[in-house]
Amino acid sequence: MSAVLVHPVRLLSLLLLALLAVLTAAPATAQWAELSSSAWVETPEADIRLISKVGATGGREEITLGLHFDLKDDWKVYWRDAGDAGYPPEIDWSGSENIAATEMRYPAPHRFSVLGIQSAGYKDEVIYPITVRLAEPGKPVTARAALDYLICSDICVPGSAELTLAVAGGPGGPSQFAHAIESWEARVPGDGAGHGLSLAEAVVETGGEQAVLRAIVTADPPLSGDPDIFVEGPEDLRVGPPEVTLKDGGATAILRAPIREGGLPDAEPVSLTIVQGDRGMTVPATPQPVAPEGIDWTVFATMLGLALVGGLILNVMPCVLPVLSLKVMGVAQLGGAERRTVRLSFLAAAAGIVATFLVLAGLAAGLKGLGVAVGWGIQFQQPLFLIAMVVLLSLFAANLFGFFEVRLPGAVSDMSAGHGKPHSLAGHFGSGVFATLLATPCTAPFLGTAVGFALAAGPLEIVAVFAALGLGMAAPYLTLAAAPGFARRLPRPGRWMLTVKKVLGVALAATAAWLIWVLSAQIGDAGALVVAALMIAAVAVLGAKALLKRPRGVVASSLVAGLAAAAFAAPYYAPVEMAAPGKAAATDWQPFDRAAIPDLVAAGNIVFVDVTADWCVTCLVNKEAVIERGAVAEALKQAGVVPMQADWTNPDDTISRYLNSFGRYGIPFNAVYGPGVPEGIPLPELLTEGAVMEALDKARAPASG
Repeated sequence: MSAVLVHPVRLLSLLLLALLAVLTAAPATAQWAELSSSAWVETPEADIRLISKVGATGGREEITLGLHFDLKDDWKVYWRDAGDAGYPPEIDWSGSENIAATEMRYPAPHRFSVLGIQSAGYKDEVIYPITVRLAEPGKPVTARAALDYLICSDICVPGSAELTLAVAGGPGGPSQFAHAIESWEARVPGDGAGHGLSLAEAVVETGGEQAVLRAIVTADPPLSGDPDIFVEGPEDLRVGPPEVTLKDGGATAILRAPIREGGLPDAEPVSLTIVQGDRGMTVPATPQPVAPEGIDWTVFATMLGLALVGGLILNVMPCVLPVLSLKVMGVAQLGGAERRTVRLSFLAAAAGIVATFLVLAGLAAGLKGLGVAVGWGIQFQQPLFLIAMVVLLSLFAANLFGFFEVRLPGAVSDMSAGHGKPHSLAGHFGSGVFATLLATPCTAPFLGTAVGFALAAGPLEIVAVFAALGLGMAAPYLTLAAAPGFARRLPRPGRWMLTVKKVLGVALAATAAWLIWVLSAQIGDAGALVVAALMIAAVAVLGAKALLKRPRGVVASSLVAGLAAAAFAAPYYAPVEMAAPGKAAATDWQPFDRAAIPDLVAAGNIVFVDVTADWCVTCLVNKEAVIERGAVAEALKQAGVVPMQADWTNPDDTISRYLNSFGRYGIPFNAVYGPGVPEGIPLPELLTEGAVMEALDKARAPASG
């Protein structure tokens, strides 16, 4: 029995040694705790510190730190892609010792919505894990972090902090913060394998008024709630919260997220982050556009009706006024003509309009199939098209001045009874073509909606809607063809027409001069002046031939053809010096900055966006009649109102994507943003003072709910 008893003196000695060991270890543990955290930086919005996962560097080449935000009340900080507004924390490690490189990682974010502005980040608490690669493994580390951050609640406050953390060298185990950092590291989305998540599909549905990103996710174990999706791609890309459908008890999730702004790049990967609670994954994807699964015939019929009405209204839009002279002369030539001739003439003009719209539809469908951005009137962004219009207008003006007669090739002129007369059936057909081409710079009421639907859909919808537009624009000609008596009652052609022709010729020459001005914004003043000089020379040659009967017809035609060819070459040999498009001085316009709009609205401002172009006649009419005068001009000068102007005279993908986000593919386009309408509300194509003022008042009011 005595062999197993412990002597009281020995037992007391063992207890004293144990107590001494505890007392000796306590300072070391306290020292590790002290070295594993910086001092707190306390602010009214959050307390911030830097913490370490380890108590000492040991023989490690890398250690993990954590940027710890203890957020108060409803304050939030941001994920790496903040969304519509905000920015993530940024750290400058200058002055640190034994740090070769760092990488901040971001736990799965939450979505926040304030006045319709979407953002991604964290509230209550977050630890951003930071991987630190050591310059000298095993040696002590002194981390000096100069932190800049943005923290938001009802308002946003930028902040900064200086954080210093020392991690001892030598052996050491996990710090008291190891578990906290590891728990946030586990929330950093990886490829999904660790959380049983995988991406089965990512496509873009293009069949509706707004493109939709569709992602299908499989989960094992099944998801216990609705996941969210965050998309990182082009700077102006904005994807809204998804509609979620769970199948098979949560084993499959279908997320359909509207593409609110911008667009997904063709054949270029984007990053998709899908999160549900603490589970998440970040994977690259290249979503391809997919055609709608079926046609909504009610919507389709409605769009065809809108296209018919929009095409009809197009006849009285300012864009079509330049070719009014051709229409007037065409109708005037029919005075006293036979009913059959009148009917065929109007039918030929209608056919020219419809045929041109069908050609435009084919071009739009083909370009879209090749992945090229398409829009209404974008041909006016091409210098060669403008030069072609200048050449044609100059020749038409010379024709109306009586310098020459248009003689068509025999095979074409034989289509009519006129055999080469200026207003043969082929001539009427050509006037329809020309009227359509000059009508396309601007949109009309209802036309923008119909074209937006067509260009967001497939080839069938494009052709059908453009054909309906053509029939709508051709409707007056078809009506007159059905009732030719009106044209037959016009005065018969006579000497009075010579005066009318000269007046209308001046109108066409003025239109050519306007297009030269538009051209100067694309190829520079020097190139545009070269084109103008060549066309003046061409008209002078034709005038000399008419007055002097010289040079001979073949020589004159050759000279004019050579001058026209030289005009087409002007963009290539003239010095290109892009001219700044002219701007009206009545409004202090700011350059269009789409990314700045959410911040301006969040600060309580109203933003008025005007998308315009030098070639858009209706845009100029809107400015002169509404924007730059009266109550609207005064409203745009008020404090807290920011007028932004986007110039689409030349191709600009940013502006194209902005228009597409509203389902629009042409201009004029105006939108108003404000606390009451943070997502923006588009205005009608033809502005009125009442419509603009009503939108400004609506934007000023705070959003309900």
